[in-house]
Amino acid sequence: MLTLDLTNTPRWHDLAPGVRVQLRPLTTALMVATRSDPAVEAVPEDASDEERAVAFAKALARRAVLAWEGIGDADGKPIDPSPQAIDALLDVWPIFEAFQLTYVSKGLLLEQEKNASALSPNGPSAGAIATAKPARKRAKTARRA
Repeated sequence: MLTLDLTNTPRWHDLAPGVRVQLRPLTTALMVATRSDPAVEAVPEDASDEERAVAFAKALARRAVLAWEGIGDADGKPIDPSPQAIDALLDVWPIFEAFQLTYVSKGLLLEQEKNASALSPNGPSAGAIATAKPARKRAKTARRA
């Protein structure tokens, strides 16, 4: 069962010991806006899937991060989120992985759930490909007693 959270309130996500970020809910509007982000659209067509994933994650994080704790500059002074700081944060491999697992993958899991059943070969979701060969002859019916 899909549980809807109708409050749409931001949530805190722990990305590493002592590091957490407050993120907007992962909504359709946020994902659509991220897909059309100039940085995502600027990724070359021949880029690898990994390069695309990094560009998308950074663009998504720039839109989603509202606040954070446990992140500072080179001198250890706490800093506020900024586009450059968010990109630098996601350049840290364990942080990138945690962001993907705790935030992005939840949306992708829902995407996979809706694709669990094949499309119907006819009707409103027409599109499935028939895998069985058509019968060569018409089947004979049973005799009535």
